[in-house]
Amino acid sequence: MSTLKELLSLPRFSDLEVMSIHKDMDRPVESVEITETPDVANFIPEHVIILTTAMVFRNGQEKLKPFLASLKQQHVTALGIKVGRFIEAIDPAVVKYATEIDLPLIKIPSGQPLGGLLYQMQSYLWDTKTEQLTYALDIQKSFSNLLMHDVSNGRFIAELGKIINAPVILLNPWHKVIGNSQFFSGSDYPASFYTEQLTTQDYEKINEGKSTLLIKGVKDEKIQVLGYPVKVANHFPYYLVILRPEQIPYPISEFAIEQAVLVLTFILYKNQKVQEFFDLMKSDFLSQLVKAKTEQSNENRDWIDLGENYGLVQSDYYRIALVYCVPNEKNKNQIFYRKEEAEVANNWLQEQLPVKIRDVVTFKVKNSNDIALLFQSKEVGFERTVKTLIKSLRKELDINLSFSFGNPYDEIEEISSSYIEAKLALDEVKQQEDPDMMNYYHPRGLISLFEGANDEDIHYYCEKVLKDLAYPTDPSTIDLRKTLQYYLDYNCEITKTANTLYLHRNTIKYRIKQCEKILGQSVKNPQTSLNLRLALELSKSEETTTV
Repeated sequence: MSTLKELLSLPRFSDLEVMSIHKDMDRPVESVEITETPDVANFIPEHVIILTTAMVFRNGQEKLKPFLASLKQQHVTALGIKVGRFIEAIDPAVVKYATEIDLPLIKIPSGQPLGGLLYQMQSYLWDTKTEQLTYALDIQKSFSNLLMHDVSNGRFIAELGKIINAPVILLNPWHKVIGNSQFFSGSDYPASFYTEQLTTQDYEKINEGKSTLLIKGVKDEKIQVLGYPVKVANHFPYYLVILRPEQIPYPISEFAIEQAVLVLTFILYKNQKVQEFFDLMKSDFLSQLVKAKTEQSNENRDWIDLGENYGLVQSDYYRIALVYCVPNEKNKNQIFYRKEEAEVANNWLQEQLPVKIRDVVTFKVKNSNDIALLFQSKEVGFERTVKTLIKSLRKELDINLSFSFGNPYDEIEEISSSYIEAKLALDEVKQQEDPDMMNYYHPRGLISLFEGANDEDIHYYCEKVLKDLAYPTDPSTIDLRKTLQYYLDYNCEITKTANTLYLHRNTIKYRIKQCEKILGQSVKNPQTSLNLRLALELSKSEETTTV
């Protein structure tokens, strides 16, 4: 984009004189218009030069002040007034006012036709835009060739830095530098020195579109940075940051940089799709590994050899954790956001975990947004490390993770058992509004089969099996129920039951006979014993604890 300073410095406009005083003349100029209408501010775009003879102000230049104010409010670049036709000279009070409101006031000599001046200025602007457009298309062609030759993110950013002759930095969605131009190779300060100054509010501003920000340089001076969102995904973009954009040389235009952003988006998208294909193969491998225990044909498969490319190693420690992105009120019903959130979390875990914990493998769980982690080494301080990582992602992107762990096993074939246990633990986590960061599987026995069952059905089952012992209220029946409970827990051994309840053996014998009389059958029968244990457990919540 051309500036007022560039335009007025051309020899063809040497007879134009800026009457007002201004420090900053690098104001953008997008177009030029001629008008004699006093309310023109209501009908013009921003960054335009207005040319006029000031015909409507010939009887009183004091009316030029509100006219100037209206142009300033509309972000007009400058006002050019032709003298010698309707006004002989511009009133010094008007010049002073233009200086005060910081709107350049240009005197056009009487011998300069406004139509010719308009044509010359517009021609220059059009030629400039044509040159910038041609250069931008050349840049796009160069970048497209890089795309076709499958260059890395780092190579692309290095080439962009050379072309625009400015320091360039590429950040991933969690604000880590993944590429920078060669400027930083010869600097004592890495690219992260600059990007770590960007705040959450800065990133939110960039997310909305191209943004100009101010940060501190190496000498504590204020420097300008230009940030672009690179939207491979809608909610978690990459970021392109350019330092000192005001020094980018002509004819590189904003359009040229936007072309670079577009090509960069394609490169990142392509890389993402390649990674997704590899993740899909890993997910299929995990599914086979989990099912292997129940498929006889897979007994002799060499899982280490098959999984070597995915990070599987020979070990005496295998443990699965399932990772869940805990929703909040704002995003819990946003399907696409939840999917992108899980993608970012998976990529983040793939990057962060191997640095902290040895031999950990990340898998995407098929047909869900969950992530599976296979830990293959027992680490000291492992829980503290995981909690630190969870807090880090929550701070950077407000993504809240919850880990559900199965038990560890020493055989690779038992990975399926650890996975099933982690899945059971995760099912419990998903029922909670605010789950813990770390959750573990705890065996629940037969009682877990009745979770979610109708309370009336459970009540009926307990009364059918236990009869009067199901929900007793009188002390004597309560004592019988408790004796039966301990008797079955100790595998029908009278001595252990008597010692635990501090009762005589004969008292235990008597109470068991009373129980069998109520039940109508022997409690030592295996099938009866199983039903009694289950019914006692299901009805325990209403059991009285007196003896």
